[in-house]
Amino acid sequence: MGRVWSDAHKYELWCQVETLVVEAHAAAGTIPADVVEPIRKAPPPTPERVHEIEAVTQHDVIAFLTAWADNTEPREAAAYVHFGMTSSDLLDTALAVQLVEATDILLEKADRLVAVLRDHALEHRNTLRVGRTHGIHGEPDVWGHRVADFAFAMARSRDRLRRARESVGVMAISGAVGTYSNIDPAVERYVAEKLGLRPADVSTQVVMRDGISEWVSALAIMATVCEAIALEVRHGQRTEVRELWEPFGKGQKGSSAMPHKKNPILSERLAGMARIVRAQVVPVLEGIPLWHERDISHSSTERIALPDASIALDYMLNLTIRLMSGLVVDTARMRANLDSTGGLIYTSTVLLELVEMGMSRDDQAYPLVQKAAMETWETGVPFRETLRRHAAEAGLTLDEARLDEVCRPERFVERLGPVFDRVAALT
Repeated sequence: MGRVWSDAHKYELWCQVETLVVEAHAAAGTIPADVVEPIRKAPPPTPERVHEIEAVTQHDVIAFLTAWADNTEPREAAAYVHFGMTSSDLLDTALAVQLVEATDILLEKADRLVAVLRDHALEHRNTLRVGRTHGIHGEPDVWGHRVADFAFAMARSRDRLRRARESVGVMAISGAVGTYSNIDPAVERYVAEKLGLRPADVSTQVVMRDGISEWVSALAIMATVCEAIALEVRHGQRTEVRELWEPFGKGQKGSSAMPHKKNPILSERLAGMARIVRAQVVPVLEGIPLWHERDISHSSTERIALPDASIALDYMLNLTIRLMSGLVVDTARMRANLDSTGGLIYTSTVLLELVEMGMSRDDQAYPLVQKAAMETWETGVPFRETLRRHAAEAGLTLDEARLDEVCRPERFVERLGPVFDRVAALT
């Protein structure tokens, strides 16, 4: 990913774009055919040389063209480089190649992460744990169910990025203000075909930035899904919970002061990096409105935002793959936590069971279950005991055998089979 965004690679792409334009012109007879080979053979200028010239010209494309002309033999052939073009023809076309290259790197890693999440979810399809809403114990669940949600979210994020790849694989070589005044549209079509890009439906002097904004937004969503995974691990590794542990290597240390510490540093790092990726969305969006046919207010933003977003997400995907591949799941602790509230996690099914036994929901069943549950919260007495006593006080006899069945945790997840069938089919 660093190579994609390096100055050296950028100038290689600029040379490639300019050479293809020369080839198209020569084939059409617009310029002499004998200049093609000298231009094709001219090595790309070094970033150092371009920057040296740019310090004087204050124009990056002119600095590049001058430095590349110095590498062309005979130098006179370079007179036909950039023929009929404007700077944005070169900049936007080469940028489209960089964005496609960066996207392909991200997609390969997103595929790997989807597979890691899928396999982890299937491995834990029967690992009972308590489901939480608002951070409070809700009903029994399985750990694989939670991870399945992440797997599908990452798959959707990957597919969203695939669509965004089409939106950024767009180029334009249409000349000053985009009217093709000094360059034939056939040149644009030739270059696009050779680079595997699509000519813009219309361009002024720049390609409209809505496609690039879509791309950065797709990166931000994917980064935030990584953060959602990290947040689950962070909560699961809290001392009071202790259901999950990040991989902790031999010789690793958690704290300079407290030797017992095993901190969720990978997950916390992911949370911080996601902020970096999301922070690029608004600045790039603001590159859509430009003055008339073109200004360069978008340029300085994109030089920071596009590499930063893709490099950060590339790192995040590596980190999330590492996190989930080495995640330690304490299944015994999950079961202990599930049982820790003395049966309060069964109030929903007990409520329904009492309704089926003939009680009115609002006037009888709900108040009875809630009163028994609140006593369990306050005293720690198991819920079935408090329920039984409050029912007796109300003159009601409970069917204990039926309550045994509805308070069985496995019963709550019996219908998840189709979910895991879909997970297994995920690619």
